[in-house]
Amino acid sequence: MSPETAVYAAGGVVWRLVDGKLRILVVHRTRYRDLTLPKGKVDPGEMLAETAAREIEEETGIRVALGVPVGISRYTLPSGRQKIVHYWAAEATDDAIRASTFVPNGEIAALEWLSPKKLVAQLSYAVDVEIAENFLRLVDDGVLKTFPVIAQRHARSTPRENWKKSDNARPLTSRGAKQADLVSRALRAFGPQRIVSSPAERCIATVAPLAKLTGLKISKSKLISQEAWEEGEADARTVVGKTVRSRTGTVLCSHGPVLPDILNELALATGTLHGSYLGSASALPMGGFSVVHLSTTSPGSGIITIETHEPNV
Repeated sequence: MSPETAVYAAGGVVWRLVDGKLRILVVHRTRYRDLTLPKGKVDPGEMLAETAAREIEEETGIRVALGVPVGISRYTLPSGRQKIVHYWAAEATDDAIRASTFVPNGEIAALEWLSPKKLVAQLSYAVDVEIAENFLRLVDDGVLKTFPVIAQRHARSTPRENWKKSDNARPLTSRGAKQADLVSRALRAFGPQRIVSSPAERCIATVAPLAKLTGLKISKSKLISQEAWEEGEADARTVVGKTVRSRTGTVLCSHGPVLPDILNELALATGTLHGSYLGSASALPMGGFSVVHLSTTSPGSGIITIETHEPNV
């Protein structure tokens, strides 16, 4: 079946700790009278991460930040089309739960927090059970609270050969501006709390929509600029080290030649074995980003996983 005929959706395994005990959120759907994980179809112009965060909030009233990816389910709809659903773990903080706007409605009749054992036993569909078990294996491995370090390449900019002024002043193209807007909504889904960018205009313009959406300030760092890299003065190690020590979700917006250094330093800072996966995660198209998930309690235990996203614009 071709990708064009598939139905794409996204959702999450939403969790919280109650008196130190893990509880996972399920939804009772009104129409189907079933018990399932919150999820929904991708809207036009959305990236999957944006869909997951939006659908979780729409179905449960709880605003979450996405954590580690926990799997993809595939099944055939009555129409014969394949449905492909991407899932992330997502913590429901106490503040988010208190702010929940949920009321029973025509789509969702009720919400319920279940223990891991009851979750696996009571979910209505085997594909949901598989996703739940993926999540619970991570929990068994000690992975629960995480934070993202997001390496982003600037969106499409005016080619250097077509620009006569300072390279740092090269602007985004109209396509690049659309990429920056699209990607900003996906980045927001991961709940970043810091934005660090090369001072180049094309990088600042790439993260400006995210800064506007989140109210975060853009911190400029010449240490991850292309100019410093070309002059042999770049220092990704300092920027990455500070980011990992902060244990705070951070977007690092930089340039194609600098990204491999950022990913390599993330591996070194967390005691992670090097491999070809680092090259894949750093070989981003313009506007693309890789989310490096680290343990909040012990970031030095290594990279948990890396996921890469590319804007389809």
